[in-house]
Amino acid sequence: MCGLVGFVDKNKNKKEIIKKMSDKIAHRGPDSDGFFVDKNIALGFRRLSIIDLKSGDQPIYTEDGNMVIVFNGEIYNYKEIRNDLIRLGYNFKTTSDTEVVLIGYQEYGVKILDKLRGMFAFTIYNIEKEEVFVARDHFGIKPMYYATMNDCFMWGSEIKSFLEHDLFEKELNLKMLNHYLTFQYSPGSETFFKNVYKLLPGHYFIYKDGELKVNRYFEIEFKPDNSKDLEYFEKRIEEELEDSIEAHKISDVEVGSFLSSGVDSSYIATRSKVDKTFTVGYEEKKYSEIPYAEDLSKKIGVENISKTISKEEFFENFAKIQYHMDEPLADPSAVALYFVAKEASKHVKVALSGEGADEIFGGYKMYQEPLFFPLYNKLPHPVKKNIGKLAKKLPAVRGLNMLVRRGQTLEERYVGNAYIFDAEEKRNVLSEDLRDYNYQDLTKPYYEKVKNMDDVVKMQYMDYHFWLVGDILLKADKMSMANSLEVRVPFLDKKVIEMGTTIPTKYKVNKKTTKIAFRKVANRLLDDVVANKDKLGFPVPLREWLKNKEQYDIIKKEFVSANKFFNVSYILKLLNDHFEEKVDNSRKIWTIYSFLVWYKQYF
Repeated sequence: MCGLVGFVDKNKNKKEIIKKMSDKIAHRGPDSDGFFVDKNIALGFRRLSIIDLKSGDQPIYTEDGNMVIVFNGEIYNYKEIRNDLIRLGYNFKTTSDTEVVLIGYQEYGVKILDKLRGMFAFTIYNIEKEEVFVARDHFGIKPMYYATMNDCFMWGSEIKSFLEHDLFEKELNLKMLNHYLTFQYSPGSETFFKNVYKLLPGHYFIYKDGELKVNRYFEIEFKPDNSKDLEYFEKRIEEELEDSIEAHKISDVEVGSFLSSGVDSSYIATRSKVDKTFTVGYEEKKYSEIPYAEDLSKKIGVENISKTISKEEFFENFAKIQYHMDEPLADPSAVALYFVAKEASKHVKVALSGEGADEIFGGYKMYQEPLFFPLYNKLPHPVKKNIGKLAKKLPAVRGLNMLVRRGQTLEERYVGNAYIFDAEEKRNVLSEDLRDYNYQDLTKPYYEKVKNMDDVVKMQYMDYHFWLVGDILLKADKMSMANSLEVRVPFLDKKVIEMGTTIPTKYKVNKKTTKIAFRKVANRLLDDVVANKDKLGFPVPLREWLKNKEQYDIIKKEFVSANKFFNVSYILKLLNDHFEEKVDNSRKIWTIYSFLVWYKQYF
């Protein structure tokens, strides 16, 4: 796991600039750095040594010296690809996966991407052709950003490194604030920095002679196979996960595992047979997963190392956490992830984690929603829409939100696992000139691709392209790298995903439970109580904390001076109503506060 940065311009002091840019992301790779600079380009690299500790330093060159690579990530099938290339007559100077990617590109060109199994973001520069090739992994586990400014093209693992280039112009992209208030993160390819873009998962770009061409090389396809029974899929899940976990343990350093109280991390920790598990919790017992993690770790004979987070630590570290995110993220579990990564980094360099299982195996409770009230669902849409409008005007009581949601089509109401402010609320929250961006401009093209699938698959598809990439994987990478720790995600393996997309909806969710097929597999390894446990997902006592005077005052201080972006009287009402226990506004408050804290870090 590492970090990289690069740029193409006519600057004469490239060495000085690339060193500053690289130093800005030193947390991604504190073990060593490396550079390639010529008259056209500068590449910088920070290394966290995991595989081939002695000879794996980067950049790495082809035998003829015409191509150079800087690489972030891990390739789990690199030995097989390496053997194929040796049979074709290639020689290797190292035993690293990085050199395999480079030589593979030399032989196969962009088709090397189809052969890779792993997580990655890398740059290969063809010195003779003066051509830059940059690729991001299939699922977006590793980040990659790029920008064109003032005759300079730059790219890298984190936006913050761009700020060190003297041609970079820092300007807030206000359009993203509107989308952020809906999603609680920055969705799509644009970022909060104007003219800075994300290279989306499964994409690569080629930059040559001042021209940028972005192409897609991978796209997930759901193809449910209704000809197979439940037992068939149980067997396939078990086989593919066993193979993936073993592949994800490949390392020349010790590997540990994150452990919450959920079935995903419990399965990985148990199946992987690591030596240490890592858990965080809170002083508020009902939110703490530590007792469960200690109990499971004892049962499977591994050491559990835990950290209890106080509300003071939570708030004191939040600005630092938003800085490391590069863009604002309002998911409070990111703080828990920061602390568990920090604790793990004291003991290991690599930790396994359970991200991705819910999106593929159907783990979110929201996926059960289309299965309930089938008779109500058959009502004409205009009728449901009017009922929904009426329900929205009534005082909040249990069940009314269902009527509000069912008053909209799935395409209107479902943007992913989080939906914070709707269009009407955003008109109240935002100041006058910061409105009128429709989130459906982002989601509609994705819904179009699965228009013939059932609603559960549509929701999975949306979460795969939005929630998973914009929230789950973003915080996994940024919070682990902030602590110089590599996090690996065995559920997000190419073979596991290919198999998972063939599971019919009836083996994923029903009215009683989620992840039906996977829980059956987990039952054979874990106690029934564990395998059938509801998902918590790093629970945080934020709802209670925001009712404390101390935390209320911290947030109120930020809100009263936020008139540049927000309707202050309205957001203060959100805060006060929550503080006075009239309504739970915790997620809305936290979304606004997170942006304001992030904005202070960068602007």
